[in-house]
Amino acid sequence: MVKKRRRLNYILRLLLVFLGMHVVWYVAYLLVHHPMLPSPLEVYQAMGHLGGKDIVLNVGYSLMRIFAGVLLALIVGLLIGLLMGRSALWNKLLDPVVYLTYPVPKIALLPVVMLFFGLGETSKILMIMLILLFQIIISVRDGVKAIPANTYDVLTSIGAGPGQKFWHVTLPGALSVILSTIRISLGTAISVLFFTEIYGTEHGMGFFIMDAWLRLDYPQMYAGILLFSLVGFVLFLLVDLLDYRFMKWRK
Repeated sequence: MVKKRRRLNYILRLLLVFLGMHVVWYVAYLLVHHPMLPSPLEVYQAMGHLGGKDIVLNVGYSLMRIFAGVLLALIVGLLIGLLMGRSALWNKLLDPVVYLTYPVPKIALLPVVMLFFGLGETSKILMIMLILLFQIIISVRDGVKAIPANTYDVLTSIGAGPGQKFWHVTLPGALSVILSTIRISLGTAISVLFFTEIYGTEHGMGFFIMDAWLRLDYPQMYAGILLFSLVGFVLFLLVDLLDYRFMKWRK
C-alpha cells in the first residue's frame, strides 16, 4: 500500500511538472509571438501528422546507436574497472592512463573519430561509448575497492569459490555504481548522439530535427525535440527499473 502511494505521488509530481512546463511554454509563445516558437498545440498537431513509419525509423536508429554504445562501454568499462578494483598491480598500471585521458573533452574528439572511422554507424557508437567508458571504469573500480575485505572472508569461510564471490559480492557492488553512472551520463550521451546524427546519415532524431530546422518547419522541429526528449525519459525509466529490480537490497 505504501509503495503504491509512493508511485502515485511520483506520477502526480511528474504530471504537475509536465503541465507546468507547458504553461511556461505557452506563456513564452504569447510573449514572443513569432513562428520560431510555435504553441504547444501546433507542435502536437505536427507530431500527429508525422508518419508512424518515420517515427519508428528515426527513433529506432537513435535507440540502436545508444544501446550499442552503452553496451560496449559496459563491457569494456566493467572488465577494466573490475581488474583495477581487484588488483593493486593493474590499478597502479592503468590509473595514470585513466586519469590522463578522462579529462579530455570527448565531444572534441568527434572530428578525430570521424576521420578514422568515417561518418557511418561506427563513429556514432564509438562516441557514445567514449562518453560513458571512463566514468564506468572509475565508478566500478571505486565501487569494488569500497567493498569491505571481510565480506569476502565470510564467503570464504563457508567454502564459496571465486565465481560465487564475484556473483554475490563484487557484481552487486559494481552494479550499483554502474547504474548510477549510466543514469548521470545518459543525458550527455544523448547530446553527443544528436551531434553525430547531423552528419553522414539520413535517419535518427538528430537528423530529423536538423532537417526540419533547415526547412524552417518549426512545429516539426519542436515535435522532433519532444520525441528525442521522450526517448531520453524512457531510457531513464529503464535504468530506474533495473535499479529497482536488481538493487532491492539497498531500498
